[in-house]
Amino acid sequence: MKKMHVKRGDEVQVIAGKDKGMKGKVVNAYPAVGKVMVEGVNIVTKHQKARRQGEQSGIIRMEAPIDASNVMRICSKCGKAARTGIQILDDGSKVRYCKKCKESFND
Repeated sequence: MKKMHVKRGDEVQVIAGKDKGMKGKVVNAYPAVGKVMVEGVNIVTKHQKARRQGEQSGIIRMEAPIDASNVMRICSKCGKAARTGIQILDDGSKVRYCKKCKESFND
């Protein structure tokens, strides 16, 4: 299992690819393959055949996962996409923080 800088529920901005500049929330994270699914980003069309009687066939638009390296977390304080760091607090717990404004994230 790989470590990733974003988690499910994080507000992110796409920094590379066809959807560059778009913002959205991480719906799912796949650490084993290093990908994340962001709502409203990387929409693909899938041609689906009806499998059962009464089921509709057609073209379905759905979100597909994108590489985690192509997204950056948006800081809630400064409102910009920033790299994240990990701080170890006095009590020994770890917390993620914005490397631009040094503000810790409320996870």
